[in-house]
Amino acid sequence: MLSSLEILFAVVSLAVALWLRPWRMLGGALLTPALAAVVLLPGLWLLPQALPQGLAIQFSGASLLVLMLGWPLAVLALSLVALAVWGIGTADAGSALSQWVWIGLVPATLALGIGVLLRRWLPPNPFIYTLGRGFLGTAVAVFVSGVLMELLHRLAGAPMLEQALVARWLMAWGDAFLTGMFAAIGVAFAPQWLATWSDARYLKSPAP
Repeated sequence: MLSSLEILFAVVSLAVALWLRPWRMLGGALLTPALAAVVLLPGLWLLPQALPQGLAIQFSGASLLVLMLGWPLAVLALSLVALAVWGIGTADAGSALSQWVWIGLVPATLALGIGVLLRRWLPPNPFIYTLGRGFLGTAVAVFVSGVLMELLHRLAGAPMLEQALVARWLMAWGDAFLTGMFAAIGVAFAPQWLATWSDARYLKSPAP
């Protein structure tokens, strides 16, 4: 049941992303961050396999990819990352699928939804972007995704729910710190690498 749900979510996400044809955006400045993500992120996703059992520290990076590439292109990049992790690492296909969905696709989709809400209900401000979408939004997206994963796997028989949720909470803030930092650096020095950033929106002069 759990694997069927994961497959369904993965297939729907990938189908929607392909339907939107986001590769058209790679002709500009986004090619650099997209290639960097596909090259660097597999190493971070493989980190739990290199640690002693019980120290499964996991970095997602999905929220940062959504900020840099937009959701459709981030989904494609995460798919390539998951394929690389499956091919290079020692995890079986089911574990690789779970990692792709719960570490990549679900937090990316939640980050998209949080971004839509912030754009709808809060004023366009650089601090709203970096602090709201980059930091707090990432913490919420990664933690909620981790909670959903733990609850569903708990139904499948995984033990020690309380300890797992504490670990997910702490890892979510680590992800949030890095994403918020890179978002702030991108806004200051490389806004062309942030598909979700707009000078016209966030730096416009206040109305008289």
